[in-house]
Amino acid sequence: MKVDLKQVEEACKELYIRALKVLPPDIKQGFERLDKAESDITGKAILGTMIKNIKVAEATDNLLCQDTGIPIYNVTIGANVEVDGFGLKQAIIKGCERATREYPLRSSVVHPVTRRNEHTSCGRAVPVINIDFVPEAETLSIEMIPKGSGSENNSWLKMAVPADGVDAIKTFVVDCVLDAGGKTCPPTIVGVGVGGTADLCVHLSKVAATRPLGTQCEDAEGARLEEQLTKVVNQLGVGPQGLGGDSTAFAVHVETAATHITMNPVAVNMQCHSARRARATFTPKGLTYGF
Repeated sequence: MKVDLKQVEEACKELYIRALKVLPPDIKQGFERLDKAESDITGKAILGTMIKNIKVAEATDNLLCQDTGIPIYNVTIGANVEVDGFGLKQAIIKGCERATREYPLRSSVVHPVTRRNEHTSCGRAVPVINIDFVPEAETLSIEMIPKGSGSENNSWLKMAVPADGVDAIKTFVVDCVLDAGGKTCPPTIVGVGVGGTADLCVHLSKVAATRPLGTQCEDAEGARLEEQLTKVVNQLGVGPQGLGGDSTAFAVHVETAATHITMNPVAVNMQCHSARRARATFTPKGLTYGF
């Protein structure tokens, strides 16, 4: 299957806009689940306001949040997909720029030293583009995630001592959630990376934080950690917007990687309640959009 790069560019433009305006079904269901279980009066009232905001934004074709985030594009390529790799990256960048200029969107991306804003949502190494390969032979998939600063500012890495075991991982995650408080606009998805190198561990925490609700870590030990930590985090009382309640997190997600015998990296990356994402899938049958 040969991929049309102009079609990729157009899709990447559309994905950015879609992601900012339509919340995925799993997140809406997560809100419903938390709303039913919330026992705190203030927490329940705040959840109700959040749910109303989602409905109003979609009904009026407006953005879910003013923060258009750092644009991230996750690309997966099947074995029989024919595509110019450099051209693919350029098409993604152009699509991102066009979304910002043509829609238009507020550009949240600036130079890290001068703070200059080019008003394209692009810059050095941005949009972030991750490329991986999948067994589906004739499929190219592009997932777009606008990661807001409120969630991204709450990121941590600890090079834990292996001898401290699983308890050190759990304690670190709990400490991070308490440190974040209401700054991540909870309820959140708490992404946890365990293992690998320092940089891989942080990347894993981002993958975990942006996974759909209802998915589970493929590693059995990671899945067990997810279940235990989700229960503990929602007993902390942080609650919606940090104002108290049971609904601190939709879930804790964990991703793991093998690591060195003398180290055990642990990273935490959070996703806010507006856990936005959109997906375009190219197959021989054509282009489809989803989440």
